[in-house]
Amino acid sequence: MNRRPTRVQRQNPFELRPLLRVIGLLLTVLACFMMPPMIVDLVYGHRDWLVFLLTGGVTLFVGVSLLLANRGSIIQALSTRQAFILTTSVWVVLTAFAALPFLYADQQMSLADAVFEATSGITTTGSTVMSGLEEAPPGLLLWRSILQWLGGIGIIVMGVAVLPLLSVGGMQLFRTENSDRSDKILPRAGQLASAIGSVYLLFTLACAVAYAVAGMSWFDAINHAMTTVATGGYSTRDASMAAFDSATIEWIAVAFMFTGAIPFVLYIQALGGEPGILVRDTQVVWFTGIVLAAWTLMAGTLVVGHGLDPMTALRHAAFNTTSIVTGTGYATTDFGGWGPLAVTFFFFLMCVGGCTGSTTGGIKVFRFAVLYAIARTQILRLIQPSGVFLATYNGRLIPDAVAISVMAFFFLFALSFSVIALLLSALGLDYLTAMSAAITSLANVGPGLGPVVGPVLNFSDIPEAAKWIMAFAMLLGRLEMFTILVLLAPAFWRK
Repeated sequence: MNRRPTRVQRQNPFELRPLLRVIGLLLTVLACFMMPPMIVDLVYGHRDWLVFLLTGGVTLFVGVSLLLANRGSIIQALSTRQAFILTTSVWVVLTAFAALPFLYADQQMSLADAVFEATSGITTTGSTVMSGLEEAPPGLLLWRSILQWLGGIGIIVMGVAVLPLLSVGGMQLFRTENSDRSDKILPRAGQLASAIGSVYLLFTLACAVAYAVAGMSWFDAINHAMTTVATGGYSTRDASMAAFDSATIEWIAVAFMFTGAIPFVLYIQALGGEPGILVRDTQVVWFTGIVLAAWTLMAGTLVVGHGLDPMTALRHAAFNTTSIVTGTGYATTDFGGWGPLAVTFFFFLMCVGGCTGSTTGGIKVFRFAVLYAIARTQILRLIQPSGVFLATYNGRLIPDAVAISVMAFFFLFALSFSVIALLLSALGLDYLTAMSAAITSLANVGPGLGPVVGPVLNFSDIPEAAKWIMAFAMLLGRLEMFTILVLLAPAFWRK
């Protein structure tokens, strides 16, 4: 007797119990990562160990409660609505609980400051309201670095596994490509995530050892390794990397910032016996070209305009341009004083970002490559109306849906930037401060420009309302805008 095939039952598109279970699991993991800062404060004899014990306990209690209350719910076929709700709610909820140690630590932060610092950390933006970092509790410094490290791996997983399925901003371009590659490298998505995590951890350990050998203390080396590979930019010193005054440390940072900006799936593929993929991938080629062009332009500016010797100019140019284009946000000098050309160049460089599937923020290089391919094809069609010209990316035809999504992303990015800059200006910030604060938060870069939020300053002096706006902009940029803005559409909530 023939049996009818079993039908896969989808979840109710507004069923929240499976989502709460996932959030509970992630909160439990976050609580576990609050233990290392507690231990560090205990070792150093700082009383903030109690803050991490209590906030970790609260986070663990909420996480376990959500797990137990929803233990019978299993996600079998996630609806699109559920995926959008889950993606946004995970980042918002984790940020809220990550802010608790900042709120109750000895730094005496306001709620706005605590949320700003936590949001900047977990989105790997790197903007900070903290000063006097050399005297800050060591556990709190480690917590900032851990947040950026966790945010970095979360960004990679989101870029590889989540956003392509949601067709956000042209990311569907990588759905077939990445799944094809994953099938060739590893048989299951879980194994792919595990492999990415292993590579991420390996790079972090290598970076920490390199920093320690170059002269950092192990505490500084571990903290900076986590924020370098995550392209986050939090430091244990007010002067950032300039505090170490070491060319060797700076070149190590350049190498690992660049490493963090390359798609991690390509590293797995290279380790699997296909090293040539790292020099053939369109994103990598474009990104490398942008970085080298930035080095050349800024080094030339420093040699011609400021009289620096070529090697010193190259060192400063390479470090600071790589830091900005990858969204890391370290600084070794006030590049705002390099002249009008440098300020303008750095402003636009903040928008670029690295590659999809890496830890970086910004618009992402692949969107520029797609836009270029579309524009080039259109120009060729104008020149030869009877010719047949097709826009391609990595040797594959760019579907119309991807082209539309990419152009829509550029429009939304520009619109969001304009609205955020206008809101910051309305709060009393000057033109350069408002513009650079808007772009650095939306592109998840870190430092701003000008005399208020420049590369060697922080965001402690801006109004609290501006900090809330920037915190929202950081999440908006990190979640590629569509993921949050779609929740604001009334049609999304209609059955």
